[in-house]
Amino acid sequence: MNHRIVFLERDSIRGEFRRPGFPHDYDEYPLSAAEDVPARVREASIVITNKVVLRGELLATLPQLKMVACAATGTDNVDLAWCREHGIVVSNIRGYAANTVPEHAIAMAMALRRSLLAYRRDVLAGKWRRSSNFCFFDHPIRDLHGATLGVVGRGTLGEGVARLGEAFGMRVLWAERKGAAKVSPGRTAFEDVLRASDVISLHCPLNAETRGLIGEAELRLMKPDAILINTARGGLVDEAALVRALREGWIGGAGFDVLSKEPPREGNPLLELDLPNFILTPHVAWASAGAMQALLDQLTGNLEAFARGEPRNRVA
Repeated sequence: MNHRIVFLERDSIRGEFRRPGFPHDYDEYPLSAAEDVPARVREASIVITNKVVLRGELLATLPQLKMVACAATGTDNVDLAWCREHGIVVSNIRGYAANTVPEHAIAMAMALRRSLLAYRRDVLAGKWRRSSNFCFFDHPIRDLHGATLGVVGRGTLGEGVARLGEAFGMRVLWAERKGAAKVSPGRTAFEDVLRASDVISLHCPLNAETRGLIGEAELRLMKPDAILINTARGGLVDEAALVRALREGWIGGAGFDVLSKEPPREGNPLLELDLPNFILTPHVAWASAGAMQALLDQLTGNLEAFARGEPRNRVA
């Protein structure tokens, strides 16, 4: 079979994309606006998407479609239920960010625990020049060593963060699912993790169960000097509640690499925060050069495995 492959967002990933070694026609687009997608994928048998949304209403209009290849780990942009019902293979990318995302999460935690942004702001404002001492101690400095790290989500990325945390001498708590009737061995009740942790790092998928995982009630359970890190999905956290928590001092700080809607063309309350205890980066925790190349190499492998009749990394 000669497949027609359409890559909807080639510019969303940097690196060399090795074309698969089976007969195919290939079209790629730097980016794809929602209104452009139907025409671009009309004759595709394989669609590659990173964040472009593919719902059942659109998929039902594609008679040639056999596979959706997600160029990411997250698949909340694809109608998995529809694909399962209609025999469409959906594969994702796994393990490629095992180092880069944990490093980003720990870097944020370290910067916030040591008040690096606050001190940098003061230095730029001339405070060091005016100091009567050789240094000044206006902001708290807390080590990671000896602190408690709460990890929500025990996949590759959660394991990576835990591994780095332990290397710094942190005590790691694995959170049980929120609302679970019982606590599994090796895990700690979700609410107890919130109460006990100095740093909480989120590494779970966004779905009906996890949307709004952290809201006002959960933020108020946290220690007043605790740090919340989110390199997973923006929808896991009630952003308006987080803004209040930071402005009113319910928690010590937060580092976010994700927002509920990306890009935030219509604004977002977190974009307005200019606080020394808040870090916001533009969904780049995954995007080291090595990780992006590993992603593209795995994407090619997923396509070739599907063409051999041995699909791998299936989520549908």
